[in-house]
Amino acid sequence: MSKPNSPGIEKNMIIIFGVTLIAVMGIASITPAFPGIIKYFGISTQQVGWLIAAFTLPGIFLTPVSGILADRLGRKLVLVPSLFIFGIAGFLCSFMRDFHSLLALLFIEGIGAAGLSSINITLIGDLYSGEKRTALMGYNASILSIGTAAYPALGGFIAAFGWHYIFYLPLLALPLGIFVIFGLNNPEPKDHQGIGEYFRRIWKNINQRSVWGLFLVNMLVFVLLYGSYLTYFPILLSERLQASSVRIGLMMSIMSLVTATTSSQLGRINKRFQSKTILLFGASFYFLSMLSLLISQSWIQIVVSVIVFGLGHGLLVPSIQNLLVGFTSIKERAAFMSVNSMVLRIGQTIGPLLIGIFYAIGNLQASFIAGAVVAMMMFGVIAGLVKTSNN
Repeated sequence: MSKPNSPGIEKNMIIIFGVTLIAVMGIASITPAFPGIIKYFGISTQQVGWLIAAFTLPGIFLTPVSGILADRLGRKLVLVPSLFIFGIAGFLCSFMRDFHSLLALLFIEGIGAAGLSSINITLIGDLYSGEKRTALMGYNASILSIGTAAYPALGGFIAAFGWHYIFYLPLLALPLGIFVIFGLNNPEPKDHQGIGEYFRRIWKNINQRSVWGLFLVNMLVFVLLYGSYLTYFPILLSERLQASSVRIGLMMSIMSLVTATTSSQLGRINKRFQSKTILLFGASFYFLSMLSLLISQSWIQIVVSVIVFGLGHGLLVPSIQNLLVGFTSIKERAAFMSVNSMVLRIGQTIGPLLIGIFYAIGNLQASFIAGAVVAMMMFGVIAGLVKTSNN
């Protein structure tokens, strides 16, 4: 493991944070444009969920493959092509005038994104340990949240000129890919074990009660995030408060800013509370936010709901990542974390479709009742399956 204070690490962390910002760009930047996309293509409100599903679906199948390749061939050899595919396919989406063609290119963009959200976490695990790793997981989650705060606001502003302009943003992945080629200086797995032993060790690391519990919680987090929140929260603002795309983006940014602030304090919070307690608090905040959104009829109520959601998200996501990365060694870490990313992608993919079923049955209110139920399930899994202590 490289020394945290070595000069190269500062450049490495810039790259890791850059990858984190690109990884979250795919969906966060386009959600404020959903009303415009619905109008342009003449699709139903329920069909808009396919925009998210098309992007996240490749990750379910390809994220584990990218993790295995990153362990066997090296992190950089997987990271660079992923960034290039993401950037080029995302940009080409701006030229699509047929809904199915747009979905096809989002699918290709999702292929590029498949490995990004696991490799950045893997690199932090490769480079750091102990309290330093916990703090940096929090900072990385904070950077991610800053991205999810900036992208909706930026996307909402850009969408005011035309929905297709938001697909210029993925071009930022191309210079980052070049920076990775010449600037990333990270430890790579060496002395590879046989393929059979490699997979046996991966399974041994995965097949633990707490790991299964954390995987399940992570899936539920992203069912909630991409279902009730990212898909139907913009629609709530549009229907109840007649909000413009700019206001939708700014309102969604509040949640991300709260998440960023909370995540940045994870190192301090982790010193005062056991990890399981932090996870339970996070699930509770999710539940309260869903109930609050269910009844919110004013901007003040919406803001309170969003802040509570941001507190839960800022506690849960980096805590899960920090716990999981400690369950394995550098030789299998990319594959192990890619399984977590695959589970995350499953949540992202089924979330909009699952919550969409409830929306079709009971309209907007049902989508947030379903979100509250998901949060309750999350709490139960943490209480029953996850056993943790401070690292």
